[in-house]
Amino acid sequence: MTELKLNPIERIKAEKNGLEILNEIDDIAAQHDGWETLEPGDRERLKWIGTFYRKPTPARFMMRVRITGGQVASDQLRTLATISKRLGSGIMDLTTRQQIELRDLRIVDIPEVLEALRDVDLSSLQTGLDNIRGVTTCALAGLTPNELLDAGPIGEEFTQIFQGNRDYADLPRKLNVAITGCLDNCIHSETQDISMTPAISGAGVHGFNLAVGGKMASGGMVIATPLDVFVAPNDAARLAAAIVLLFRDEGNREKRTKARLAFLIADWGAPLFRERLEERWGAPLQHAGADQRSDRKSDHLGVQPQRAPGMYSVGLCVPVGRVQADQVEELTRLADLYGSGAIRLTTAQNAIIVDVPKARLAALMAEPLLALFSPEANAFSRGLVACTGSDYCNLALIETKTLAKGLADRMAERFPDAPPLTMHWSGCPASCGNHQGADIGFQGAKARVNGQIVDAVSIFIGGRTGIDPKPAEKIMELVPVDELDALMPDLLERLALLKQTQSLPVLTA
Repeated sequence: MTELKLNPIERIKAEKNGLEILNEIDDIAAQHDGWETLEPGDRERLKWIGTFYRKPTPARFMMRVRITGGQVASDQLRTLATISKRLGSGIMDLTTRQQIELRDLRIVDIPEVLEALRDVDLSSLQTGLDNIRGVTTCALAGLTPNELLDAGPIGEEFTQIFQGNRDYADLPRKLNVAITGCLDNCIHSETQDISMTPAISGAGVHGFNLAVGGKMASGGMVIATPLDVFVAPNDAARLAAAIVLLFRDEGNREKRTKARLAFLIADWGAPLFRERLEERWGAPLQHAGADQRSDRKSDHLGVQPQRAPGMYSVGLCVPVGRVQADQVEELTRLADLYGSGAIRLTTAQNAIIVDVPKARLAALMAEPLLALFSPEANAFSRGLVACTGSDYCNLALIETKTLAKGLADRMAERFPDAPPLTMHWSGCPASCGNHQGADIGFQGAKARVNGQIVDAVSIFIGGRTGIDPKPAEKIMELVPVDELDALMPDLLERLALLKQTQSLPVLTA
């Protein structure tokens, strides 16, 4: 491949490995408190340390912190809250990859933030651009009785393989990875670049079936392709790493719109990809085992018994994942007082206090924070997800979080007996809110109404993940957001009909 064929991001990466930014950040921070002078290449390379220039807040940066599998300790979370209050705006976001984003940091403070993260064994390395993003697992891995095996240590082992490793720090595009032993379909495994889900081999070994090439992004939701491969637990992290290197070497680097793993799978087909993977693995790959997933889908909210007798998890609904640092500090206090100090974050932007003895449940449930982050959230809030939105993301066409929460609150008042549903908001086609995987999805847009440009959405219905995944269908587009309240009763009726018949009526604007 000649240099002329490289897309602009590939040219930046060809100049130097993105991880070089670690050796340069002190100088960059010292020289560029005036952020306007940052070179475009350095702005991109900052994403290798999870630091993102944001056009809506140009003098202030976002930092994304890696929380593998959503498993975080109270002292780690308190440190993030302290950083957010002292050096940022006190605004923090829980993400759909079980991670945490800190808002409004100055570039001059980034070295200090990185040092504070290291002190509590946290990292922001490789959480952006062409890297392996946060590795997701069941939020209750190792604790829930509804799992075939605990995938938490495997997610951590895989993270240790690639984090800080230059061999894995120059991919054609990002890679999303899910490794789960949960039987209840809690992490959208089917839309991941690499997906390992619970299965039992013909020899009775508990492990995973492998699928590749899923995505949620521009171009629409793509379901991962099964490779007819069973993976034993002690092989899972290394096999995932082998897939990454195969993608690194064979993925498209000319057109970023064709650079995701899904396009390589589409070009090669699953049999050839499996063959090439087996060559790299150096031994025959086992055929897929018996899928152990149930037909249920769990969000792990509310009071749930853990595997250990007499211990419970308390899943808290954090509407659209946006929190204040003071609220996070209170969450850590409750985790220390009532549980073991461990907190789990979910792919639906929620938080779980774990290891709560039965005798402490009543007192925990009476704590004021749980009135805000309810374990018994209404049908519209508990399945609510929203991307960052235009207040912090330059790609978003609309603000999402306030709109999403307001609509959910109003619908809960109007329809108090509605069954649980998922409503996901994405501010643009990049689909960071996973809107095509939801019962009802909203994708941000702009519309012209009476000569005025207004915030609008395209509406999707009927999406799902799990053992029978299906992208939601777009049924309306360019709907002004101030018309959603009037439309929702019809959408709910049509969703109910769809779930009964699995056939989608035509909806006209």
